[in-house]
This record gives sequence, C-alpha cells and structure tokens, in this order.
Amino acid sequence: MRRVLVLDVVGLTPSLLAHAPNLQALARRGAMRPLRTITPAVTCSVQSTLLTGTLPRDHGIVANGWYFRDQSEVWLWRQSNRLVAGEKVWESARKRDPSFTCAKLFWWYNMYSTADISVTPRPMYPADGRKLPDIYTQPAELRDSLQSELGQFPLFRFWGPGADIVSTQWIGRSALSVFATHSPTMTLVYLPHLDYNLQRLGPNHPAIAADVAAVDAVCGELIQAADRAGAAVVALSEYGITEVSHPVHINRVLREAGWLKVRHELGREQIDCGASAAFAVADHQIAHVYVDRPDRIEAVARCLSSVPGIERVLDRSGQRELGLDHPRSGELVAVADANSWFTYYHFLDDARAPDYARTVDIHRKPGFDPVELLIDPTLAFPKLRIAGRLLQKALGMRYLMDVIGLDASIVRGSHGRPTDRDEDGPLLITSEGGLLGEGAVEATAVKDLLLDHVFPGARGPSEAGR
Repeated sequence: MRRVLVLDVVGLTPSLLAHAPNLQALARRGAMRPLRTITPAVTCSVQSTLLTGTLPRDHGIVANGWYFRDQSEVWLWRQSNRLVAGEKVWESARKRDPSFTCAKLFWWYNMYSTADISVTPRPMYPADGRKLPDIYTQPAELRDSLQSELGQFPLFRFWGPGADIVSTQWIGRSALSVFATHSPTMTLVYLPHLDYNLQRLGPNHPAIAADVAAVDAVCGELIQAADRAGAAVVALSEYGITEVSHPVHINRVLREAGWLKVRHELGREQIDCGASAAFAVADHQIAHVYVDRPDRIEAVARCLSSVPGIERVLDRSGQRELGLDHPRSGELVAVADANSWFTYYHFLDDARAPDYARTVDIHRKPGFDPVELLIDPTLAFPKLRIAGRLLQKALGMRYLMDVIGLDASIVRGSHGRPTDRDEDGPLLITSEGGLLGEGAVEATAVKDLLLDHVFPGARGPSEAGR
C-alpha cells in the first residue's frame, strides 16, 4: 500500500499548464492526459463522480444544488456527505486494507463522511445575523489545532470579491500539516484559486498566467512533501472554464411566459417555487428546469429551445444519455452554448430584486451567482461603502454588505457544458505514468485509477483510461 497525494487544481487545463512549472515537471516525470468530465461539469457533481466512479444518476449529485421537492425550496452548497450515494474511494480502499486512512481537505460534501480526517469551511451564524469565519473538522480537535497553527481560516478570501490566493495558500498549509502529523494513506486537497479570475476575467486575460503560477507554487510545496514521504502524486481538475459574454436570464423567460411566480415582500420579489408551474435552478452553463405537471413539459421545452444562448434542452431521454436521469434532476435540463451561461434572476426590475441579490449569499440565492466575485462597477466609492458597512457591523447594527451588482454581463468565464476542445477542458497528471493508458481519462475511471496508485499492480494500465 502506497501513500497518495491528490491535488484538485480547479480550472487547470492543458492550455494553462505552460504557466505551471511544478505541475509541468510532475507531468514530465509521469504523464498527463485530458480528463473527460461529465455533464454537468460543476464542482459537486464532478467531485462526486471522481470519488464514487459513478454518474449523477447513481450518486445523486445532479448539480451544486437542486430543488428539494418535498420542501419546495432550492438549496445549494449543502455539506452533508450523506447526500452522496455510492461507495467512496476511501471505503473501497479500506475493504482491501483496513489500515488505509483518508484525509479529505476542502473537497465538497465533507461533513459526516466516513473519511478518517475532514476539513471544510463552516462559518458560524450567530442569531444577530453575523457570518463569522470558521471550519468544521473531523476529528473535532483538529479545528482548533489548525487555526491555532495557521490563523483563522480566511473565509472572505475563499469566495466573493476578496477571493484570492490567500485562501488556497491556507488550504495548502493545512494539507501540509495534516500530511505530516497524521500520515494519511490518501490526502485529497482542493485548491480553488483559478476559479476566481477565470470567471472574473476569462481564460484569455493576461493576468491568468500569474494566477496559474501562484497556485502552482502551492502545488510545488505539496509535491515536495509527497516526494520526501515517497508518496505518489495525482493532480487533476474538474472542468475547464471558457470565455463567455452572454448571460441567459432563464427564469425571466419562464416568468414572462406565465409559469414562474413571485411573492412580493416589502417591495421586493421573491421566487415562489412551490407556486410556480416551471422555474429553473441555474448553475453556470446548466439549468435544471422543474415543471409541475407532465402535460406542460413539452410547451416549456419548446419555449426554452427558442431562447438565444440555449444550445440544448434535455428531457428525461436526453438526460439518460448523459447519466443525469435522477429524481433530483429537473423535468428538463437546459444546456447553454459555448458563449453563454445562466443567471438565477427572476426579477424583471432591478429595483425589486431581493435584498440578497446585491450581497454575497450563496445559500439564499436560488441559483449560482458568479457576479458575487466582483464589486459592482457602478459604485462610485466602493471601499468607502465597504468601510461604512464594516463600521455598522462593529457597532452591532444590522447591515447589508450590498456591493454586488446586477449586471451579469461583467462575468467573462463559465463552465458546466463539455468544452469543445481538449486543450480547454480538465486534465489529469500523475507521477506514475505507467498507470495510464492512451487517450483521455474518463471521470468515472478516476476512482479506480486512484486505487491503482494506492495498490500498485492490481490492474493493467490499459484499464485506467477507460
């Protein structure tokens, strides 16, 4: 049994690898292949496939969030691992050797899993409305030891306008600490830095080279630690982020057609999912469309198929071809074209947008909102506004950090649909090149490939790429 370090370098593609000398060196001594990801190519779905070897129809993670029909609520970014069906890689490894241990650091669905060690963001939400940075760990005492050693987890550098390399560096240092002190057989590390400017600026922006170099430096420290311990190293990504310039307001289309309903609260419009005949949970370039009655599905599909920016509308048959036919999926799934992505916006007048719309609020919004990565460019003095809000917070006053705009056209990168070229899609690099066959590695094959790294010689290399 061999130790293995697995680095999830979000957004890394073959075309960006030129700016990553440490990862290039890893590929030269081992091998690199394109990774053929799934639809939807979004974090929670892809990670669940990588770790179970199954498609969303089996593991049930159909997006980063979905409509919980029994609650009539949309919930994104849940954290319980009990939502993920199927046998995870660490469970399969433990069957082969009960002494196997796994550390799962910042990969999603990281609470209450059967992994031996877990670390994940988990803010505190006191009753006064504050959001305080914190983490959740298993074992519980690891929470205090890591934050005593490294300082408080930089939550506001992990997502939002302030997101930058600092959070990824913290995660990297936490992984080094766990790797050294707990010696897990497999260490899974999520490094999110490229997610930020690839969406803010797009992959062709000159600043991206420096971002790749920055996350590569974190990878370099981790690779060195693995080499000293005699561990194998796998670096992979979940998806490639490509240039976009066209937001599709799919819920506005459904509202104007008379299917989506809103509730008026204090002069603002809240989506009323339970009362709607059809509405969408937007997630990057994928949108699950929930339709209340079978006899409406065809009309909704016909309406959406005519919308500029929507490439395909999948009914259950189309979902079945992609392994997305799970009860949690919408009756329809819309897929954007290469230049487009879906907003959650259901309001027709920005003045009536919900109060959360202009804030970073990943749990209240009924869909993913990449605009949260940018401060509203129409604000004359954004730093002064932020300072004022922080003063209100310090004084114990209620406040909204309302610095996010509603112009979705400022987003420059997205993902979710398969990329048109391998160079723009995800990849897999391994220090153990002999374990890879020829051609792209299927996302569903990664679990077995990771087991091959832990238990060398169990399979031939031709099987690893299937």
